[in-house]
Amino acid sequence: MIPKRIPFSLYIILIFIVFFACQNTKKNTAKITNDKVKIEKIIHSADLFYKNKKLDSAFYFYNKARTKCNPNEDVKSYIYCMYYMAEIQQAYQDFIGSNKTAAETIPYLNKIKEPNYVWNIYSVLGRNHFYTYDYPTAMYYYSKAFTLQTDKINKLEAKNNIAVIYLKQQEFSKALSIFHSLSNEKLVQQNPQNYSKILDYIGYCYFKLNSPKALSFFEKSIKIKSQQNDTNGLGKTYYNLCEYYQNQNADLAMKYAKLSYKNYTLSGNTDDSLLALQFIIENNSSHIESKKNALIYINISDSIYMERQKAKNQLAKIKYDSKNEKEENLKLSAQKIKHELQLAKQESRNIAFYIIIIVASCLIVFLYFFLTVRANRQKIEATYKSETRISKKLHDELANDIYHVLAFAENRNLSSEENRNHLLKRLEDIYSRTTNISKDNNLATSFQNFSTSFKEMISSFNTPQINLLINGLDCICWSEIDKDKKTVVYRSVQELLVNMKKHSDASLVAITFKELDNFIILNYIDNGKGTDKNKMVLKNGLHNIENRIYSIKGGIEIYSDLGEGFKVQIKFPV
Repeated sequence: MIPKRIPFSLYIILIFIVFFACQNTKKNTAKITNDKVKIEKIIHSADLFYKNKKLDSAFYFYNKARTKCNPNEDVKSYIYCMYYMAEIQQAYQDFIGSNKTAAETIPYLNKIKEPNYVWNIYSVLGRNHFYTYDYPTAMYYYSKAFTLQTDKINKLEAKNNIAVIYLKQQEFSKALSIFHSLSNEKLVQQNPQNYSKILDYIGYCYFKLNSPKALSFFEKSIKIKSQQNDTNGLGKTYYNLCEYYQNQNADLAMKYAKLSYKNYTLSGNTDDSLLALQFIIENNSSHIESKKNALIYINISDSIYMERQKAKNQLAKIKYDSKNEKEENLKLSAQKIKHELQLAKQESRNIAFYIIIIVASCLIVFLYFFLTVRANRQKIEATYKSETRISKKLHDELANDIYHVLAFAENRNLSSEENRNHLLKRLEDIYSRTTNISKDNNLATSFQNFSTSFKEMISSFNTPQINLLINGLDCICWSEIDKDKKTVVYRSVQELLVNMKKHSDASLVAITFKELDNFIILNYIDNGKGTDKNKMVLKNGLHNIENRIYSIKGGIEIYSDLGEGFKVQIKFPV
């Protein structure tokens, strides 16, 4: 009998295990939640500095938040911080540093669900390569950004960036086609600053394609930018006009160059103001004015270089210091954790030892009862099945025949030699089948010479009315086949022959064996009356055969039609 109740000691152990697991889970959950709150607060501070254009401070706090993020768990916060750090480095023209920062996020992009975050990374990578004149790589990242399922504004910006690359590659027709399509977008037209930029690009494309249409687009762009007081945009358009008139009207070209320089200076765009100033120096006929402008150019250029170099060094120092600080904190944390683990081990060693002994004892007791009960149950089930099968065979194969023999002996004249011979033949047949049943239940004794025993069993069904053919039986190496499989084959063929004798009225039976691709294939065919396969229900013998074959991972196919005999194919692995 299986124990119905788990020992009380096992309940106590389970309660302790669940309690400690819950405590650890609560601690871990609290720690994770606390870390996320800290990261969000640091990012909020960084965002405020970035909004107020205090880029050094913003970079410091983004970097601080980034060092507290686990990229696999806090992927959104991690990518957010790295993007803004790359943007700040790019603002100081540290394109290599910016590219390295953004590229560190690439292994984690497939873990984030928001495509706009991925778009930001691809865009900053594209701009870094654009500013370093690596246009094919810039085009690669802009194209990847364009294919993402982002909002409409990001789609249009990526499309604009691709057109600018075509512009730099001097593929003006391709660029013009894209800029024209952008100028027809409502979102672009609703934003005067963006719309004037697109008009400026269209004018520049027409200028490079030697089309007089360029001038009208430049003028329209200037009108919109003047209304918006867009000094930086005006500086760009005026510079395009100075290039436009450079070979046509030197005075107009100089006029627009000076207007470009003035507007760039007002907007604080020192890089492009130097570009306009360089044009003025190169095309000014006055030696004194050129010298004056050259000195201004050198002073501004040196100032910009020094500021940016200082900023680059500062950003690099922030990353380096945070790296060292993180490593130092990790060392201290590791030492603290190691010390705590030693204390915890010392405290829990005795408890763990007793728990192991109790658990092991409970398991041994449980397994002992379980295996004992299972073995007894299996013995009872095996005995019951064996008795049921023998009972069925005695009823199906002998009881009816004995009844007929008794009836024959009672109703016939046994003094007649013909009747006596018939009676003796029937009794001999009953005796033969009784012997077969005995052999069936002692099949294990015949496994040493399975092929011979198998033939004897099959031959016992051979009568003057039934011709039995066996082919390929001796070609199988039965000694290498598992005992259970041989038993299944023996019982299955025996069931088929019993069914044949009782139901089929067959006169010819063929049984063939062959081995193919580590499978043994057994084909049984008789020329009996057959049965309608569509209406056939597997009962009794056939059902037993099917279950036996499935138990050895084999398969069985039955082919039969009324008046066309009965065919069975059995296949099982060696």
